[in-house]
Amino acid sequence: MTATSDIGRERQRAVYLGGVAGRKPLVPVDLSRLEAAARKAMTAEAFAYVAGGAGAESTMAANRAAFERWRIVPRVLRDVEVRDTSVELFGRRLPAPLLLAPIGVLEMAHAQADLAVARAAASLGVPMVFSNQGSVPMEACAAAMGGSPRWFQLYWSRDDALVRSLVRRAEACGCEAIVLTLDTTMLGWRARDLDLAYLPFLRGRGIAQYTSDPVFLASLDDPLPGAPAGAARVNLHSLRALAQMVRRHPGRFAANLRSGVARKAVQRFVATYSRPSLTWDDLSFLRGLTTLPIVLKGIQHPDDAHMAVERGMDGVVVSNHGGRQVDGAIGSLDALPAVVDAVGGRVPVLFDSGVRGGADVFKALALGATAVCLGRPYVYGLALAGEAGVREVVQNVLAELDLTLGLAGCRSVAEAGAQAVVRV
Repeated sequence: MTATSDIGRERQRAVYLGGVAGRKPLVPVDLSRLEAAARKAMTAEAFAYVAGGAGAESTMAANRAAFERWRIVPRVLRDVEVRDTSVELFGRRLPAPLLLAPIGVLEMAHAQADLAVARAAASLGVPMVFSNQGSVPMEACAAAMGGSPRWFQLYWSRDDALVRSLVRRAEACGCEAIVLTLDTTMLGWRARDLDLAYLPFLRGRGIAQYTSDPVFLASLDDPLPGAPAGAARVNLHSLRALAQMVRRHPGRFAANLRSGVARKAVQRFVATYSRPSLTWDDLSFLRGLTTLPIVLKGIQHPDDAHMAVERGMDGVVVSNHGGRQVDGAIGSLDALPAVVDAVGGRVPVLFDSGVRGGADVFKALALGATAVCLGRPYVYGLALAGEAGVREVVQNVLAELDLTLGLAGCRSVAEAGAQAVVRV
């Protein structure tokens, strides 16, 4: 995709001409229908994990309500025949201000998981942020993307040696930034998952970055920190869970079962996954590990944004984790303007949470975001049609953004400023 490719009208033309030949879009264009179709295609556990939020899910509702409060004010009689959707981010010119947000355990949506997303992103030149909780090692995804841009999301574990190893691997496979996620040092109270008593990591899902890491594997026989939680009751369900984790661990099933390595890996992951004691002072350790840009994800308060800049961070992502962590939190778009003001143009401000289409992307850009991260919608496309489904969802978002840009009277992303929206 080129910056001035007229992707909006090209996408419309392709869909309508396909209809003449009896072909409809591979996945629903309407976002509510897309989610409903994905729900039918996914297991109850998979859909709950992807679609669910914290508590009563009021933060998810607040994310959408925030978008509804901001309305676009179109301008007319401006020459918008040629539109430039490109932006520059950390020295790279991107064809559009869109990235694919890190989402873990994609194997729950489709067997090709992260690989399918990586290929779709590369085909469109859209950066993918590899998830720390990926189902496929980052090296395999990087190989599938060629020279296309990719970043790596980091969860800071209790083991600094593992943090160092993950960062070095990200550098080695061509990731262009580290996205440190700060709002998930503990799992939020996720009612849908709790009702199903289902956490995918306990079945060996979503831990491929760990089971492919030499530092993590070398630690499997070390004493586990903290007191053991107690052995699970042995029954048909626990045996099935054991078989699942053994099957997902690298290597042969029989050898993994005999050695107990898969069970050890899950136990080690649970013991080291996150670090609630993380503070601002710890950022100097990460800064000393890499020269890559470091972006802090999960910023909602302007004081935190200001502190990030003061501590030498290279960018922030205004995000409430899609409403998955704190019930009753501020809508992410409501937090964006104050964060943009606090940063004062010193570093890029990215945005996610509640984004469902190109018009949402436009609103976030108008309120000061440099680029926007897309989450759940591409997972729904993945669940329905794998790589091709992801590609169509992203194409639809890019097409709507391009058309919204032109119909609002803007010839470039830079023209989509505060004057293009009004709060109602």
